[in-house]
Amino acid sequence: MPKAAYFLDLPDARTTSVVVASPHSGRDYTSAFMSKTVLDPVAIRSSEDAFVDRLFEKAPDLGAVFLRAGAPRAFLDLNRSCDELDPALIEGVRRVAHNPRVASGLGVIPRVVANGRAIYAGKLSRAEADARIDGFWRPYHKTLQRLMRENKSRFGESILLDCHSMPHEAIAANTSADKKRPDIVIGDRFGASASTEIVERVEAAFANAGFAVARNTPFAGAYITQAYGRPMQGYHAVQIEIDRALYMDEAAIRPRADFHAFRRLITGVLADLVEIGQQGLPLAAE
Repeated sequence: MPKAAYFLDLPDARTTSVVVASPHSGRDYTSAFMSKTVLDPVAIRSSEDAFVDRLFEKAPDLGAVFLRAGAPRAFLDLNRSCDELDPALIEGVRRVAHNPRVASGLGVIPRVVANGRAIYAGKLSRAEADARIDGFWRPYHKTLQRLMRENKSRFGESILLDCHSMPHEAIAANTSADKKRPDIVIGDRFGASASTEIVERVEAAFANAGFAVARNTPFAGAYITQAYGRPMQGYHAVQIEIDRALYMDEAAIRPRADFHAFRRLITGVLADLVEIGQQGLPLAAE
């Protein structure tokens, strides 16, 4: 098992209602896990949001809490419901209503990584699946729920920025020839997970930094935005997808030579994003 379900970085003083999270950047590929997979150490990382946690690591310096995954996405997907179990992978799971994510091998315990490559040669036991969910999924989401409630209590609302990266080829495949390919895709589940004002400000922060921004196409948000976005109750969840080609060599899973410059650019955007959770809100003492 990976060493930690999550890592939580807290600011010296919480001055914004924004919670920054990176659920797919875990990279603790233990020898026990690698002994179960048929993939090599590079292929197993192909669905990981590599280095996203490093891009947003300055969040605490800007007054926001930062929650990041410890376990890799290939081991457990935190952006899925804990009941999205794949009967093609996990023994003893009955087929229920059709779920396209599960059917494609991308349930809470993934069966495949990018491009449909199988992770395992056979099935996993239900006991192992339950152990992963109890040991990693539940602690991460219990902590995220607590952080969202705390911010709502302190500031009157809570804003989750759920940070991800997207394969460059996925953007190309979903962008028509007459449109500019987006660098950033903002997902709000077509208006269901966050207020229009907040989403527009998130878009503006990236656009003002020179990024081409799209909304909800091809990524509108998955379990986390669906579960945590309750704008009528003061809980907002926005998914942020960044084109991996902007900061890393996707084939080698290695930061580009200009990674640090790109991270500084993202930190500047992040400074604008945390301000969304500051203006007009009462600041409670720590």
